[in-house]
Amino acid sequence: MAHLPFIWLVLGGFVLEGLIAYPALMFKWIGHPVSWMGALIAMADRKTNSAGKRPVRDVIAGFLLVGLGGVALFSAAWQVSRALDVLPYGWVLELCFVASLLAARSLYNHVAVVRTALMEDGVPAGRVAVSSIVGRNVDQLDERGIARAAVESLAESSSDGVVAPLFWVLVAGLPGLVLYKFVNTADSLIGHHSDRYEQFGKTAARLDDMMNWIPARLTGMLFGLAAWPMGRAGAALRVMWCDARLHASPNAGWPEAAMAGALNLRLGGPRCYGAVSENAAWLGAGRAALDGTDIQTALDLYRRLLFIVMVCLLGVALTVGEYA
Repeated sequence: MAHLPFIWLVLGGFVLEGLIAYPALMFKWIGHPVSWMGALIAMADRKTNSAGKRPVRDVIAGFLLVGLGGVALFSAAWQVSRALDVLPYGWVLELCFVASLLAARSLYNHVAVVRTALMEDGVPAGRVAVSSIVGRNVDQLDERGIARAAVESLAESSSDGVVAPLFWVLVAGLPGLVLYKFVNTADSLIGHHSDRYEQFGKTAARLDDMMNWIPARLTGMLFGLAAWPMGRAGAALRVMWCDARLHASPNAGWPEAAMAGALNLRLGGPRCYGAVSENAAWLGAGRAALDGTDIQTALDLYRRLLFIVMVCLLGVALTVGEYA
């Protein structure tokens, strides 16, 4: 087969990443596409961000970083995709590119490490493990706090790392996927409410909110479907609809609230980011005393979500054949 219909390419990339994630040896040798984007953003941050001393200039610099960087990467990905389309078996490389920008298996692995560390080695090990997947201060987290942070990160990242990338690759091909990952990476690095990034990261934060608006809500609905075997689909959707808007983020609350309803938990609540305390709202009305077993239950729910996504992609592939 010299050419693979695009929807099958997306499905293949999803399955490939789900089976092997991004190889650690490849990361050691050449890094990861997201780390390359991060290096570009960090360099621009060092050279153009005045850290709030010149607010207007920082807004413009941040806009140019995201705008020009996004256009350049979108254009480059479009040219690469066109070139691969005419190469014999170029679809193999494009499939690998798609797989490298998804994070279904990687997310599962990272959260599973937190579960294992907390359940087998205790709170200190759990703090170390969870610090790699959350931005909040973990120094004072107890077992409940560690488990809650892991479950919340799993819920939010199900949108950022799985559903949103798939949404944008289906909407705009490889260029759309690359653009989304660049914007999402920029938001992660500079889209913060702090003296240094309040102005410089404004464009990244706003554009990331826009690009995640549909995927976040879609992820919440998928968690509702995934909760159906547990008899909690209605609860997941009800909590999502009632509580999602209580979250400070316009998007993160949707998958997190759905997760809370699906597992009959309370997520959110007060937390610290560095020296800054945030009195976040609670999502859901269930049990707030989480432990390692709740992380595993959340991972089981997440695996059902991935299965639903795979079935949907397969259904589209079998129905329409080639995605235009």
